[in-house]
Amino acid sequence: MDFNHTSKSTDYIARLRAFMNDHVFPFEREWMDFIMDQNEIKDWKSWKEHPHLENLKAKAKSEGLWNLFLPDHTLGAGLSTLEYAPLAEIMGQVYNAAEIFNCNAPDTGNMEVLFHYGSEWQKEKWLMPLLEGKIKSVFSMTEPQVASSDASNIETELIEDGEHLIIHGKKWWSTNLGHPRARFSIVLCRSGNEIDKRRQHSMVIVPLDTPGVEIKRMQSTFGMYDAPSGHGEVHFNQVKVPRTHLLKGIGEGYAIAQGRLGPGRVHHSMRCVGAAERALSLAIKRSMMRNAFGKPLAKLGGNSERFAEARMDIDQARLLIQNAAWKIDKLGIENALQEVSAIKVVAPRLLQKVTDMAMQIHGGAGISNDLPLVGFFVQARALRLADGPDEVHLRRISRLEFKKHLKGLY
Repeated sequence: MDFNHTSKSTDYIARLRAFMNDHVFPFEREWMDFIMDQNEIKDWKSWKEHPHLENLKAKAKSEGLWNLFLPDHTLGAGLSTLEYAPLAEIMGQVYNAAEIFNCNAPDTGNMEVLFHYGSEWQKEKWLMPLLEGKIKSVFSMTEPQVASSDASNIETELIEDGEHLIIHGKKWWSTNLGHPRARFSIVLCRSGNEIDKRRQHSMVIVPLDTPGVEIKRMQSTFGMYDAPSGHGEVHFNQVKVPRTHLLKGIGEGYAIAQGRLGPGRVHHSMRCVGAAERALSLAIKRSMMRNAFGKPLAKLGGNSERFAEARMDIDQARLLIQNAAWKIDKLGIENALQEVSAIKVVAPRLLQKVTDMAMQIHGGAGISNDLPLVGFFVQARALRLADGPDEVHLRRISRLEFKKHLKGLY
């Protein structure tokens, strides 16, 4: 295994860091204040993007810092999962900075799905506008009435009707649903086949302006709506779309999901590492600037040991993620399931732990919106549920570990 940066990755790292320092960090405070103002607007249909965001996107695109996640030399940067990982870490230092580089979820996952599994028509209709940043997309999986961590519980029905498909069901926590440029959702549906659990689901592209699509509300996370993207509840009331909107084929939803979530979990995890690095840096700077009881905070209450623990935890998590990325690239996602589940548990827990420590060091400032720590904490806690809760991934890790022993691999 070789985790050293390639020359191509090193070049992107340098350019991305320069862009972040020159344009993103100076904009962060203004951007976050604008988002907080948007969160005060209860009517999500009135949400807007910061007007300067498009300027930054255009600049990122002109500098070749666009669609960095896509491993295609024509449509993206052509980077491997391992090469992209440090770029995701850099973006993670500012909450949702990936948006500026068209590398934010769920659009990245949806673009990968369309790139790998979409028909030529689907790519032209939906993928190209996403890659250009002209539209936004939604991924609808989780449902309000069942434990969606077990996909076999999914109730949203897909009914075949000649050259059409009919979707009926309810989804929630559908990210991007409130975005003013959201145009379609990839919907995970139950499509039958009770014999093979891996063939029970299908994915369908549903334009949000299709009759029967009813956006009910946006849902808050720790009292915030994550405007202007939002996470919302949407009902599909006998929604009818052409069969050409089906991705890959009936019963292919599980296979698509595995391919979609693997690289995406590396992206999420490395952004967590980047955020943890930022939180640790802020905590150390604070501890050197503030005195209490005649000493710097760094020398009080075991704080120096906490910084050391954070450093070790961050470095361990980064190596674990690099290992998972390497396996995805070299052996395929099907041979990296245990590693991908491991990073999905470790990275958000790491960020939650380090951010909590940094909040404590900062006192009242740590739980205010004067610093990015609250956003990082919400990000960490939400990710311990998103893309599968910790318990699901721990169950998979344990199951795969037992299989190794049963096969005599230990």
